[in-house]
Amino acid sequence: MFLDLTGQTAIVTGAATGIGEAIARRLAGAGATVAIGDLNGEGAAQVARAIGGTAFPVTLDITQSGSADAAVAAVVARTGRVDILVNNAGIAGKAAPLWEQTDEDFRQIIAVNLLGVFHCSRAVIAHMRSRKYGRIVNIASIAGKEGNPNMSGYSATKAAVIGFTKSIAKEVATEGICINAVAPAVIRTRILDQLTSAQVDYMTERIPMRRTGKPEEIAAVVHFLASPDCSFVTGQCYDASGGRATY
Repeated sequence: MFLDLTGQTAIVTGAATGIGEAIARRLAGAGATVAIGDLNGEGAAQVARAIGGTAFPVTLDITQSGSADAAVAAVVARTGRVDILVNNAGIAGKAAPLWEQTDEDFRQIIAVNLLGVFHCSRAVIAHMRSRKYGRIVNIASIAGKEGNPNMSGYSATKAAVIGFTKSIAKEVATEGICINAVAPAVIRTRILDQLTSAQVDYMTERIPMRRTGKPEEIAAVVHFLASPDCSFVTGQCYDASGGRATY
């Protein structure tokens, strides 16, 4: 079967809801054992039960390096391997212009959207290097390429995720590890509850398809990037934007 993940283990962060849950379901459907990573332990457990099979929850605070290290160690102890890491967890942050953003607003979004990707990637990379195989997929955003007004923290951190992806992909390019990013446009998930209707309209109006995306549509792109079939693609940012991307 193309994009077969039988026998592989995947960690998906922020998998208790939204895009993360859709990714977890997709990877599990392709045969992977999926660790449902989330700060919401009960939510992660509910998703794991709903997926069934070998899926299991892992309580994970990506803002803390110790939590990321412990989660990866627990997954390796349980399954013996980590083949795939999907850094999906993120927040939209405060919807406001720069002059209304506080130091804490910026620190929080950097801690989740950027440091979280750093912590989890670093936690898993030594294991992947030792096995000469791995796939890391980072969920960025079209905002990281174009910038959305009143979302400077979100746009900045997602731009950083794209740059981080390209950099570390080159560091392990000869070691059987492929690292890529996906940049969705606005996707219909609960993260939109953090935004105003005007912001959602602003983003949707710029999508040539004139609609929001579905979590399952992002999961389909991630599935390829997480698979052995993704063997000559690394350091790339795949847009899933309904045509919005301009570069």
